[in-house]
Amino acid sequence: MEQTYVMTNHDLLLDGSGKRYELRVRDLPQEEKPRERLSAEGPAALSVQELLAIVLTTGTKKEEVLSMATRIVNEYGDRNALMASDAKVLAADLDIPLVKAMQIVAVGELGRRFFRKQKNGAAIIRTARDVYDYTVDMRTLPKEHLRGLYLDAHYQVIHDETLSIGTIDANLIHPREVFRPALAHAAAAVVLVHNHPSGVVTPSEADCMVTQQIAAAGRILGIELVDHVVITEDTFTSISTEFS
Repeated sequence: MEQTYVMTNHDLLLDGSGKRYELRVRDLPQEEKPRERLSAEGPAALSVQELLAIVLTTGTKKEEVLSMATRIVNEYGDRNALMASDAKVLAADLDIPLVKAMQIVAVGELGRRFFRKQKNGAAIIRTARDVYDYTVDMRTLPKEHLRGLYLDAHYQVIHDETLSIGTIDANLIHPREVFRPALAHAAAAVVLVHNHPSGVVTPSEADCMVTQQIAAAGRILGIELVDHVVITEDTFTSISTEFS
């Protein structure tokens, strides 16, 4: 039987370079270009890549705009890109100009402000299976992504943020990067989740070290790390946070 998460009732909570894609807009028939399709068919008919290409407007000397949009979605994940809040980090991770990263961050922020789900419709995370189902968009990403799911006292997701991209390393993942969003959103608990593109679900020694480090910091802050889940395309595993 799968273990259900149980939060501790704390008295104090602080407030507070890959393959280049060759698809080019200029090579498409006029009626299939993103802007023309948007005008003729409306936004619902367009893919995420096409919508993102419209937002970015132009590419760079080394990468055409639709190629850039496709690479961003494939390497970073559409949801992760639009959830990003630090344009400088996004620009560095994706190797795109800062102004392009700012455009993506601005669009994501508009979406969060005007189309955020009502609280009673928020996702509820009670088990590692819930985490796996919630992060379906991470399963086939080509790079490791470490993501934080920030929960209120009712286990509802109140914030969701990609914390790092690349191999998980205890020397690179600092607790302040994990708990800064928790403090900003007054979260009661955090669930970490990261993907293994290799398909090997067994946690590495570094995965366990990161978990211990973050759990210890959370106990000091009174913000609980309820789990760290490792996912692959087909399965998942839960790393225990009960360390001596």
